[in-house]
Amino acid sequence: MAMNLPNKLTLARVIMIPLMMIFLLINHGWSRNIACLVFIVASLTDLLDGHLARKNNQITNFGKIMDPLADKLLVTAAMVILVQLGDLPAWIVVIILAREFAVTGLRSVAAAEGIVIAAGIWGKWKTTFQMIALVFLIAKPLTLAIFPFNIGMLFIYIALILTIYSGCDYFIKIGKKISWS
Repeated sequence: MAMNLPNKLTLARVIMIPLMMIFLLINHGWSRNIACLVFIVASLTDLLDGHLARKNNQITNFGKIMDPLADKLLVTAAMVILVQLGDLPAWIVVIILAREFAVTGLRSVAAAEGIVIAAGIWGKWKTTFQMIALVFLIAKPLTLAIFPFNIGMLFIYIALILTIYSGCDYFIKIGKKISWS
């Protein structure tokens, strides 16, 4: 069976991750701008693949698993490298990743009980602000030339608040529906 376009876009996003990482690790103004462009294109494939899958009724089990995994890989790779470069505090990344692991675990428990957990609005806002923050943090040399402060850090703090809130929201709403024994 041939792979559909939404799944190809998801795979393309995964393939773009090492490319983004290489340019980000070179850590020059030009290379960070290329890394930022790759990150933006990869992020946009997430919007596009989901839209196409729903519109064309091409939602697959592969897409259900790989799409959120590709997103987490993209965001995690960017954040870890930004920590290595000194552009993002590690404690923020630990909190964001802890939330992701906790919610993924919660979703697994719920799935085992036949409960499907759709992405909530707060989780979508969290993702949006994470992506915006990462764009500004990856392109930090350029953004510091434009803005008189590190705008990426402003967005990452907003994303952090949304991360904590959306994680609590998932546990409160879904925790009531699953068996804890």
